[in-house]
Amino acid sequence: MTTIPVSAGSPYDVHIGDGVLDELVGVVSSLGGVRRVGLLYPEAVAGLAKGIAGQLERSGLDISLLSLPDGEAAKTTVSLDRAWSSLGEAGFTRSDLILGLGGGATTDLAGFVAATWLRGVRFVSVPTTLLGMVDAAVGGKTGINTHQGKNLVGAFHEPTAVLCDLAVLATLPRPDYLSGMAEVVKCGFVADPKILDLVEADPRRAAAFDLELTSTFVERSIRVKAEVIAGDLRETSGSAGGEIGREALNYGHTLGHAIERREDFRWRHGHAVSVGLVFAGALGRAAGLIDAGLAERHRSTLSALGLPVSYPADAFADLRVGMQLDKKTRGTTLRFVVLSALAEPTLLVGPEESVLRQAWAAVAA
Repeated sequence: MTTIPVSAGSPYDVHIGDGVLDELVGVVSSLGGVRRVGLLYPEAVAGLAKGIAGQLERSGLDISLLSLPDGEAAKTTVSLDRAWSSLGEAGFTRSDLILGLGGGATTDLAGFVAATWLRGVRFVSVPTTLLGMVDAAVGGKTGINTHQGKNLVGAFHEPTAVLCDLAVLATLPRPDYLSGMAEVVKCGFVADPKILDLVEADPRRAAAFDLELTSTFVERSIRVKAEVIAGDLRETSGSAGGEIGREALNYGHTLGHAIERREDFRWRHGHAVSVGLVFAGALGRAAGLIDAGLAERHRSTLSALGLPVSYPADAFADLRVGMQLDKKTRGTTLRFVVLSALAEPTLLVGPEESVLRQAWAAVAA
């Protein structure tokens, strides 16, 4: 087992390894004072959730199980209200615990439930997808979606612990695994080029679960995120006009989130971000910040994995409106994370429409 400490406002550890779930009962017991656990999970992992519930019950804890829709369909006010009602009926107090088991959508929602119940209770995250492990489960961002956009309602609420059991990825459907790899590749471009070297050395191996290589991808990606959020937990550095800070982790997400919204969240997050990464690379090139080779590396790396790198050409007007709702936007001014060099992210503020159109041409199908 590898343990990565996250030095944020409330420090916590991320435990990574094959069979790490065996440590869950011990982790919960070590917190002290926990009598009840609210276990939120999607139907896709119902069997695993019930097995974990049994282990926790045998350790003397009261368990409230709450099944959620799969994927982004869980991140709604309907699911939030159901969770609140379940906690109220069970008599949850501030000493009790929320456990989010599932993909990034589940851990986002579970974290928001924990942030809002009694103004904050403890939360343990157990991501079961590659995307959840390298992105949503670490960093303290929680929230739900609205009709207007993704993650527009939420709170910063750090987990008490995160357990990434690599064994659960062995049966992850290939499209879901690839969705997570888009976020891994993002970490390569913004901070850790070694990730890109590993992908490019053997894209076929990188595109499917391989315990040794997957472990490397998960650990390196989480270390990138841990280092970034340690210096800017609440994503305020770039907003204050200083260094880019945590907004660097949004590389490729401005267009990616707009695609998800246009597709009514039927596209996987990583697939949308993949197109967004190619667009962001092209935007850096169009703005004169990076050369053609680095911009093209986005397309070649992602397409070698089998991820999408284009989107219908006639969608730009819709996506332009969607990007206006991005959290980085200030007033009517669009702000994009771009690269000034490999592993050197920066902000591009208010690009000319012609620059946006030039970058769009790189992904327009």
